[in-house]
Amino acid sequence: NVSVPYYQTKSIKVRDSKFGLALVIETTPYSGNYLLGFQLAPEEKLREVHKEILTLHKSYFANPEFGVQFAIEEQQPDQPATRLESIVDDMEILQSREHTDSYATYLTDAGKHDHEPVYSEELGLAIEKLPQGYTLASLWDILS
Repeated sequence: NVSVPYYQTKSIKVRDSKFGLALVIETTPYSGNYLLGFQLAPEEKLREVHKEILTLHKSYFANPEFGVQFAIEEQQPDQPATRLESIVDDMEILQSREHTDSYATYLTDAGKHDHEPVYSEELGLAIEKLPQGYTLASLWDILS
């Protein structure tokens, strides 16, 4: 039993395999590029299932459903276009920090393995040497 969305299906064929004829469904690279084989007996049942899946596949692509239902309403000619009023929110800008997103910046250096381990008095264990300008407090600051 398998469930493959039609839009992730690349091809549906009947092919010969080491087990005899098989229904083969190939998925797109986006969905993993799988090659799924199914054996059905007798052969006429295999051909019938293949034809039914192909018909459903073509029917789906002729009128795909993406899970959202909507109806386009025509605007009456005598009604003016609806315009939403622009609202400006009151915002307070907090004190800026030197490294506003230090964690993200730190992670960009994560691929570089030239940070030698050093003993952290604060944590009581060995950690990677932090890049210049970073502190443990600034990395933990993302949680608050």
